[in-house]
Amino acid sequence: MLSGQFFLLMGQQRTTFKIAEIKVQKVSNLHLFLAGSFNNWNPADTAWEMHPDSPGFYHLSKVMPRGIYNFKITRGSWQTVECTANGKPIENRNFVVVKDTVITLSIAGWQDDFATPAKMHTASERVHIISEKFDMPQLGRQRRIWIYLPSGYLTSNRKYPVIYMHDGQNLFDAYTSGYGEWGVDEIMDKLPDAKQCIIVGIDHGGDNRITEYDPYDSKYGKGRGDDYVEFLVKTLKPYIDVHYHTIADARHTSIAGSSMGGLISMYAILKYPDVFSKAGIFSPAFWIAPDIYQFAQLQHISAKSGFYFVCGDAESDTMVSDMNKMADIIRSKGITDENAPVVIAKGASHNEKQWNGDFPAFYNWLLK
Repeated sequence: MLSGQFFLLMGQQRTTFKIAEIKVQKVSNLHLFLAGSFNNWNPADTAWEMHPDSPGFYHLSKVMPRGIYNFKITRGSWQTVECTANGKPIENRNFVVVKDTVITLSIAGWQDDFATPAKMHTASERVHIISEKFDMPQLGRQRRIWIYLPSGYLTSNRKYPVIYMHDGQNLFDAYTSGYGEWGVDEIMDKLPDAKQCIIVGIDHGGDNRITEYDPYDSKYGKGRGDDYVEFLVKTLKPYIDVHYHTIADARHTSIAGSSMGGLISMYAILKYPDVFSKAGIFSPAFWIAPDIYQFAQLQHISAKSGFYFVCGDAESDTMVSDMNKMADIIRSKGITDENAPVVIAKGASHNEKQWNGDFPAFYNWLLK
């Protein structure tokens, strides 16, 4: 028992956060909080409240496991999060714990000191809403469904490949996105019609997002991933194939998503290889569903299937290793490196900006 306790202690390091400068002092006696990957991004977590030393100086010391972390500083809400000196949002701060560490911080501004910028629609003219309340009988819910149509769609009888993508709010339009958009439509608009495809975006379910994108039960609730994938395969895809000019076979049908969307994309192609032949697995949240590794080991995987794995090396301590573990399973079944590439983006974090940068290479891989 003592040796086990010693091992646990050796795996923990003391991290001390110090605020040495607040360039804009909102009020005296500030209550400052750290919100990050270590506390589920809670902006008012009292366990992560910093302690005042003297006016403008604060500190917080924590014993933390070794790993990669991301965070921001707030005054108790996301409306009062730190920002740049001119009111622009900042990228997540990140740090790596490998030994006892002191992190010295400076705050340039607070978001509530600036007028909230008006949100603008950014979706291109080729993006359309199929329905605001598309029925999902497998889940007993309704959902907004988006579609991107190629430039030549309305002027020709050509049929197009289709990519099904999750988190539809974040794919095309900054107005509906919570944390920035992928900008998939702008990427596609730059391509000639001959290289474009139809992209179908399915909105996530808000509070139901985690359970809808997880095929297994977890601490977040009963997994409804099977029902969600059944909706895609048995309700949504048949509708799209009837109402739009699609090439409906598996060879021309792909699925893609990030984080929980990466997890459910992996599950969908494993369960329905006769429906989806290729998958974009962006920053997959395999950590929440470890049973997916055994599922992958038990599935027969066609040599024609393709898996594009991509993540940043600054996302979390286990993201790269978790993704490589799945890629190794896929390759052990005879899938070539070309059909299961693994891309690690140096310095990239877990956000839409990263996935926007990753999408063109994924799409070029699809075209091959």
